Order: sequence, then C-alpha cells, then structure tokens
Amino acid sequence: MFGEWLFYTILIFIIIYLLIMLNYNKALYKREEKSNKIKKGNIDDSKLMIRKYRIQLQRAIGNIDILTEELNKVRNDIKTLRARNSQNKLENDQLTKKIKELEDRIEALI
Repeated sequence: MFGEWLFYTILIFIIIYLLIMLNYNKALYKREEKSNKIKKGNIDDSKLMIRKYRIQLQRAIGNIDILTEELNKVRNDIKTLRARNSQNKLENDQLTKKIKELEDRIEALI
C-alpha cells in the first residue's frame, strides 16, 4: 500500500514537473517565434531600403556619367572658342595695322 502510494505520488510529481516544463518551453518557443518574426520583418525592411538606395545610386551614377559627358563637351567648346578668340585677335591686330597703313597713306596723300 505504501509502495503504491509512493509510486503514484512520484508519478504525479513527475507529470506535474513535465507539464510545467512543457508550458515553460512552449512560452520560450512562442517568444522566440515572435522575435524571429520581428527580425525577419526588419531584414525585409532592410532589403527594401538597400534596393531603394541601390536604385538611387545607379541613377546618380548615370547622372554623373551624363554630366561628365556634358562637361567634356563644354570643355571642348571652350577650347574651340579660345582658339577662335585668339585667331580673331590676330586678325583684328592685322586689320588695325592695315587701317593704320591706310590712314598713313591717306595722310601722305593729303
């Protein structure tokens, strides 16, 4: 009789212990599951932000390429304008010399 009582008592304590551990582990599992969902959501948000910034970076790089091409065109235009300007100065100097020569001739004739 005492042996049966001791056996059932130990069996009840073991069942109670196992139920408590089951609930404890279930609570830990749910907490970890919620934490994993939050982490997964954060990772997805991070992926979206990375895609967004990657697209912006690609656009910026494309704009930089376009601006670089435009800058090179403007540089070439400036070079040609400088060359024309120096050529025009030379022509202007030659024309002023011719005008002076003609003025001197006119004065000599008068």
